[in-house]
Amino acid sequence: MIVRLSKCALLAGIALFYTLVVFNNITDYGSNYQFVHHVLRMDTTFPGNRGLWRAIDSTGVQTLFYAGIILWEAITGILCWWGLVELLRRLTAPAAAFDRVKSIATLALTLGLLLWLVAFLTIGGEWFLMWQSPTWNGQEAAFRMFVVLGLVLVYLSRPEHTPAEL
Repeated sequence: MIVRLSKCALLAGIALFYTLVVFNNITDYGSNYQFVHHVLRMDTTFPGNRGLWRAIDSTGVQTLFYAGIILWEAITGILCWWGLVELLRRLTAPAAAFDRVKSIATLALTLGLLLWLVAFLTIGGEWFLMWQSPTWNGQEAAFRMFVVLGLVLVYLSRPEHTPAEL
């Protein structure tokens, strides 16, 4: 029971994280929009680098990028909460029943991993050369979140055992 509660607690922590991220992105839209704006404009990367042709100056496209990130985060958070509810509903169920409902939480954590890997580390970091920016470089935070989500996913994915199997 402690292991199941532990898995639920970690998933709840991730769900809360995404809830607060979406809340902050909506209620303080301008602050985090500036991050997306500068990364896409590439205005703080190395001067004269040969990748500057990739820069996006259109505020409309920047707004779409930011809205897409917020939507991705919101879906991830909702799926985390849904997965948590399903796990809690089967907290005392046999191991097979608990394992079966992990798919929602697994989907949520995978979407979270993809957000940090694809949107931030790959597109932001490599395509828009965010790693060159001393000011708008979110690679460390993205990597940290990727690791946290990955560890929770690996732990959650461990098969359950009934007391008789131990």
